[in-house]
This record gives sequence, structure tokens and C-alpha cells, in this order.
Amino acid sequence: MLFFEDIAEDYQTVVGSWPLAANAIVEFARVWDPQPAHVDAEAAARSPFGGLVASSAHLFAICTRLFADHEDRIAVVAMLGKDKLRLPNPARAGTTLTYATRCVGKRASSSRPEIGIVTLADTVTDTDGHIVLRQEVALMVRRRETAPC
Repeated sequence: MLFFEDIAEDYQTVVGSWPLAANAIVEFARVWDPQPAHVDAEAAARSPFGGLVASSAHLFAICTRLFADHEDRIAVVAMLGKDKLRLPNPARAGTTLTYATRCVGKRASSSRPEIGIVTLADTVTDTDGHIVLRQEVALMVRRRETAPC
């Protein structure tokens, strides 16, 4: 478990990779974002994307899963927000997504001594290296000296 004090200013890591299968895109989108480019291969082929693409909600869910499973588990109390969110390229069926993150800022909380604030810059790329998601995430992270035993 990485506490606030353990996260160096130059911390960076590859969080993980995820194969993006067409059936997974459709299953997720049927429940959470039933737009034609996500649920209908024929309609998606006629769309500006030229084929099935994952919804942004699906990308957020994949990032959340990979972050939770990462060996560098960070002692996150809560997410404070996402900033600078961009989706510059579609996440296409049949690609493998790779999620990397790096620390771009950290500070002690001014109101809660048991917490620090860490800002991570996330990038998700596809198999060809195209960026499909870029964001900054501010996290409340437990401090080691105040962590419960």
C-alpha cells in the first residue's frame, strides 16, 4: 500500500492493460450508453468512427478496474475530481488499451492532517500508441503516520 509519503514527485507507472473486445463494448453500452456507435456494428460502420468504439463511461470503468488491481495500491480515501479530460481518439474494438499514470503534484491537506492530495496525470493508449483518454485526477490519499493499524 502506498501512502501519501510514499508517492514521490516523479512517481510514474504503467497501471495495466486491457483487451477491448467488441462484445464487451456492446454489453457495457447496452446498459450504460446505448448509442449506435457502441451497440450496433452496422450503424457504427456507417458512423464517423467506421466501426464499434467504446463509450467514455466504459473507458472510465476500465481505468477504475485497472487502478484497483494495480500492485502499487494507493491508499485512496476519495477522488476529488477529474480535470483536463480529453478523448482525442476513439477506443476501437479489437485493440488493447494501456493505462499509465504519473504524479504531477502533491500537497498536504490544509484542513485534514491525516490526508494528502495527490494529482495524477493519466494516459490511456491503444495498441498503435494513439491516446484515447487523457486526464488529471486529484485524489485524497491517507498519510502513513495517521493510518489505522
